[in-house]
Amino acid sequence: MNNKLKVLFAACALLAFGCSCNNKPKDNGADYTISPEAGTSYKSGDEVKIKVSLPADSKPDSIVYMLDALKLGVGKDSAGINLKTDTIPLGIKLITAKVYSGGKDQEITTNIILTAAKAPELLTYKVEKVFPHDTSCYTEGLLYQDGALYESGGGYLDPPAGQSRDVQSRLRKVDLATGKSIKQIMLDPKVFGEGISIVGNKLIQLTYLEKIGYVYDKDTFKLLSTFTNNVGVEGWGMCFDGKKLYMDDKTNRIFFLDKDTYKQIGFIDVYDDKGQVEEVNELEYIDGKIYANVYHTNNILVIDPKTGAVLQKVDLSNLYPEASRNPNADVMNGIAWDAKGKRLFVTGKKWPHLYQIKISPPAP
Repeated sequence: MNNKLKVLFAACALLAFGCSCNNKPKDNGADYTISPEAGTSYKSGDEVKIKVSLPADSKPDSIVYMLDALKLGVGKDSAGINLKTDTIPLGIKLITAKVYSGGKDQEITTNIILTAAKAPELLTYKVEKVFPHDTSCYTEGLLYQDGALYESGGGYLDPPAGQSRDVQSRLRKVDLATGKSIKQIMLDPKVFGEGISIVGNKLIQLTYLEKIGYVYDKDTFKLLSTFTNNVGVEGWGMCFDGKKLYMDDKTNRIFFLDKDTYKQIGFIDVYDDKGQVEEVNELEYIDGKIYANVYHTNNILVIDPKTGAVLQKVDLSNLYPEASRNPNADVMNGIAWDAKGKRLFVTGKKWPHLYQIKISPPAP
């Protein structure tokens, strides 16, 4: 084929391609845009204007707006809708608009980041009593019930690759006054024990990397059953509000678990006014709020269990200062609440003491 024929053939091909393209339906969403821009941050309580921009000649039959899987409203033009955020759980929220026109629909999406409305209130604390604590226990879960402490201690005697050898994981019932075990069982040397909760006469214990949960008789520590725990990245803290279990996994997410099946039924993401709070750790449910350690810090957060907002924070750095800790003592971890006596107990991994403290707003 000579060069002139090649050029003529190419021109015809381009012409044919252009004609065929003009006859195809337009790409979904190509003529529509949605605001706000993806990644825009808002404070809880802000009103968010959601708007679809339409071509001048477009007259859709309807526009359906969705927030995650929840239908927000329906419109027919570019006026949009207003989203109230005061009761919405915090975090990244997916916004979808479905434009229906002529029997067809086009979907466009964006997202916003919803953070806490204001900075957490800073609380103060007072030490009321000091009790002994077993320095061989690497505290992962702590709770108080019926006059005794229950504690889960982590550690590997036979660690998997990449993990260090340490004390053996355990589950123990503890005399508060002496810090000594009333009852104790040791876990498999290859298992790392984590957070615990009591539901009725059952005690549930998570594990760190093993993706297994244990269910014991609370009084005898007899193993009743196990369950597969595929919720979250890892198993960390746990607590119970009387209806459902809460569990975290080293991120800023707190999962809701069914108290009988231990399956996920929901979640919240923990945010303060600056953004997400990572490594939420040991949990305790106290008077309608979640109290949480934050790993690698001396902070305890008070979290709204409906939205994930950090409402309050107390810094316990001076409780057992790092500079004066015993060589084996590790980070702060462990919160237990005596619901009848209204006493709050805190400790840390391999700490020599367990502290009864009272927290309160600062004096005006």
